[in-house]
Amino acid sequence: MLNNISYFLILGRPLIMYLGILTFTSLVCTATAGYLVMKGKIDLNVHKTFAAITFSIAIVHGTLGILSYF
Repeated sequence: MLNNISYFLILGRPLIMYLGILTFTSLVCTATAGYLVMKGKIDLNVHKTFAAITFSIAIVHGTLGILSYF
């Protein structure tokens, strides 16, 4: 069942690949926001929001990746 979701093809590539790219992009945005917080250019809440989004995407990506083998 989860194989069907994890490996659902979008433009010839599996969904799990796009989630991995989205997770990495979100991680880079979180790191950039953390750097900008240290420089005093943005508020800490922006970094916290990016971190929560990154964590949520990573949980979905990891869960689909692991459970697709069971």
